[in-house]
Amino acid sequence: MTDEHGEVRLRAVTDDDLEVFLAYEHDPEAVRRSRFTPRPRDAFLRHWRVRVLPDPDCFVRTVTVDGAVAGNVCSWTEDGRRLVGYWLGRPYWGRGIGTRALGRYLELERIRPLYAEPFHTNTASVRLLERHGFERVDTVAHEDDGHLLFVLAERDGAGHR
Repeated sequence: MTDEHGEVRLRAVTDDDLEVFLAYEHDPEAVRRSRFTPRPRDAFLRHWRVRVLPDPDCFVRTVTVDGAVAGNVCSWTEDGRRLVGYWLGRPYWGRGIGTRALGRYLELERIRPLYAEPFHTNTASVRLLERHGFERVDTVAHEDDGHLLFVLAERDGAGHR
């Protein structure tokens, strides 16, 4: 997909991507919006190298824009639910890149229902999910924070949710 904002692609994650992901996870504004506590470098790399990348249940892709690492999209199963998460670096916010990247990812990740749990004040993430047909179904608590529970339901034979 190419437009005036660059070519958005998904590809397999490489070890070199992890340092970029780490920097994005430590961006103070991203932390504020997501209410996600960034991990120290060693814990971050261990998480990705030991838990995420080798796990056949995790379906993860690097998002690139004109070849540069913009972030990642990942799905995994937790407590019987298939969840999706994404993280883009701040230079890629507000440019439609998240919309295009998640759209392409959802073409590849066919498991439904698919859930997401954005922090309740992360309006950009909420809008992104709604744009792709996710519907708010509940709230969930993570530590002391309220997150919204969204679901992308299965389509019936007529293409309806």
